[in-house]
Amino acid sequence: MTETINVPKMVRPPKSKELCLLCKGSRNLCGKSRCPILLKQAHIIPVKRIILKNETEFQGASPPAFFVGRYGYPKVQVGPMIPPHEAELDNKLQILDEPDMWYGKSVDEIISYRSFLIRSSFRIPDVKRYKINNKLLDISQEIVMAGGPVETEVKFTKAPKLAKIELDSHSQPFGPIGHVEKMVLTENPRVSKIVEKTVSDTDLRASESIFQLYKSKHSVSKIQMLLSAGLLGIDRKLVPTRWSITATDDTISKYLIKKIKLFPEVDKYLIFQDKYLGNNFKIIIMPREWRFENLEVWISSLWKPDGNKDPIIMQDYEPYEGRKNYASNVTGAYYAARLAVCEYLYKQRRQGAVLVLREVNEEYLVPLGVWVIRETVRMAMKRPPLVFEDLNSALQYIENSDFKLPLKFWKNKSQIIRYILRQKRLTDYF
Repeated sequence: MTETINVPKMVRPPKSKELCLLCKGSRNLCGKSRCPILLKQAHIIPVKRIILKNETEFQGASPPAFFVGRYGYPKVQVGPMIPPHEAELDNKLQILDEPDMWYGKSVDEIISYRSFLIRSSFRIPDVKRYKINNKLLDISQEIVMAGGPVETEVKFTKAPKLAKIELDSHSQPFGPIGHVEKMVLTENPRVSKIVEKTVSDTDLRASESIFQLYKSKHSVSKIQMLLSAGLLGIDRKLVPTRWSITATDDTISKYLIKKIKLFPEVDKYLIFQDKYLGNNFKIIIMPREWRFENLEVWISSLWKPDGNKDPIIMQDYEPYEGRKNYASNVTGAYYAARLAVCEYLYKQRRQGAVLVLREVNEEYLVPLGVWVIRETVRMAMKRPPLVFEDLNSALQYIENSDFKLPLKFWKNKSQIIRYILRQKRLTDYF
């Protein structure tokens, strides 16, 4: 499953050098309260003090963390991510690569977590034939299976270099990158019984493996990492990290949806809401059979309309029968939000038509990954909902809420709203 960003009629953000020459980080021409490039640079400075020693050997405890690139697929760069001991992060190692634990953290804290993780990279010539005499990958997979940090020694061919600053709506920030020459575990990884059992069962389909791990309370991030490392399923292969995140969200939510469709409908119109890091969410659950829609708009950001008076709203939708193709407009955020909503409905033993509205403002300084969507919607679903008797009342609340985009734009774009307003039921007349 590829995860391309389809953003029609929109201006791509300028390259960092062009932005700095024009703005110099102080004029805020991008509309943000702080310069995203200077923000990243501020957290890279402490890392430079470590890697500019030109050392090629590092020792540290992987959180555990593992990354598979997607460029050049099926030839990819892979490897575990390890913070050097000099970073003095022993008291929060596991959180460095665990987005399920990041909600409520500031953007500075999150970038700091990621900046100290050195990506140890080595080349895999074919994601489907990765098992042949590859000791580096064997060690990496042992790290991935571990239930906690694993002490590791890494020797690089050259001193690690800082990654380029990239403005990407799906990538998490990355620290330095180095090409691995040698890697050794200095302790035995401790692996949970369910992970060991799932990984060793080569007759168990990947989708079944994913849900078994999910039911055993493993985090979505952990499951995604196991899938990415080629440790799940029958016909196993390495999966680029970016694709495995969406695949995990999609697989779990599909399983939940099958169950949700058997439950009775909600009897009122429910609105859940939450805001985090410049992302403002309103989630409406309506008394209908299951269907799902996600709309998002970026307000005053680096991505601005080009000569259009009307805002550009990205939209993806699925009917009761489900989607047959990838949600190419909202992309990975669609599946992350859907999983969070499905978890709520499954827990409540109810179904409904779900509309997720996401408004992104200038407070979203740096793209941090789709975990922001998943965890913010999860938190919204934990809060008591606002309850309305009919759709018009619920929409009136949206109109008078803290959304900057007027309701008419949301209504014109939404398939679910049009469906419910036009498709009357007998109960609507009593």
